[in-house]
Amino acid sequence: MNKTINISNPKLKFSSGKSISPLEIAYETYGVLNKEKTNAILVCHALTGDQYVCGKNPITKKPGWWDILVGKNKPIDTNKYFIICSNVLGGCMGTTGPKSIDNSTKSTYGLHFPVITISDMVKVQMLLLDQLGIEKVLSVIGGSMGGMQVLSWMSEFPQRIKSAIPIASAAYHTSQNIAFHEVGRQAIMADPNWHEGKYFEHNIVPEKGLSVARMTAHITYLSEVALQNKFGRNLQDRSKKTFSFDADFQVESYLRYQGVNFVKRFDANSYLFLTRAMDYFDLISENDGMLANAFNNLHASICVISFTGDWLFPSSESKKIVHALNANGVDVSFIDIESNKGHDAFLMDEPQMFETIRGFLEAQYNK
Repeated sequence: MNKTINISNPKLKFSSGKSISPLEIAYETYGVLNKEKTNAILVCHALTGDQYVCGKNPITKKPGWWDILVGKNKPIDTNKYFIICSNVLGGCMGTTGPKSIDNSTKSTYGLHFPVITISDMVKVQMLLLDQLGIEKVLSVIGGSMGGMQVLSWMSEFPQRIKSAIPIASAAYHTSQNIAFHEVGRQAIMADPNWHEGKYFEHNIVPEKGLSVARMTAHITYLSEVALQNKFGRNLQDRSKKTFSFDADFQVESYLRYQGVNFVKRFDANSYLFLTRAMDYFDLISENDGMLANAFNNLHASICVISFTGDWLFPSSESKKIVHALNANGVDVSFIDIESNKGHDAFLMDEPQMFETIRGFLEAQYNK
């Protein structure tokens, strides 16, 4: 059952200088918190993820987004660990975001929602841990945007974590990644149904724009090899080309399917705010141009994981993180997993990742 915490007048200012009250945090927990409260693991979700890590997602009716990794007897074992995952600030699955009601106007925030950062998301997660009475987590783990949150925990609140596992992530968003996000945002804002973010007042949704944004992003989550192996130039349910703009090719049909289904579960304005938060993420510029400075006070054990076929967050970016940790004498291990699945490899069946995570967490648990 989805859990929600409401915090009135939280002592929290966002990076923009603005704040929101009351603040609602939607989260899920799995497993049992031990008496000493030392077995908690905070899972941070990626851009289009949510708090439903494992089991059945009540919204999509499908397995949780990391059901392959989290659960009983799985690498992140709910028989042993207490798993916490919250919908991020700015999200659309229960935590306060642009589709939430602004008490001052009695309508949705829309574009009046404060522009947020990864750091703001992490501060809200810390409020949740405070409410749960957990001073220090055994580990914080996440991939992609979730990995950015992990890195933010490592930099800003190192005293609250015993260990961390950033996966398929980077210390900053590259120009190319910002460019892809901007294409998606412009697709949403160009949709006539967007209405400057006030589409709920018109009882419509900018479905076409959001669908195109998802299609564009999804291409970046896969590798060229993965797309070629899965689809090639195969036609979709036909023996010859139609000489039209129908979805002649399987890859076209696949992307359209991804776009249509995404619209059913995600809010367009949330997509704008969350992609902007990723774009703003930059641990280097925030630490006087030296990434190593971000981890000056870190005394946790870290396991950095990347994938060779990930061109969105390439292995070279993870290596920069490892070098910065080494410069501070941090206990860090690094594994670059051979995979042709692209960026989404962290969500897929990757046995080497599973065994790495299982072994690392067991070592931390037994320390």
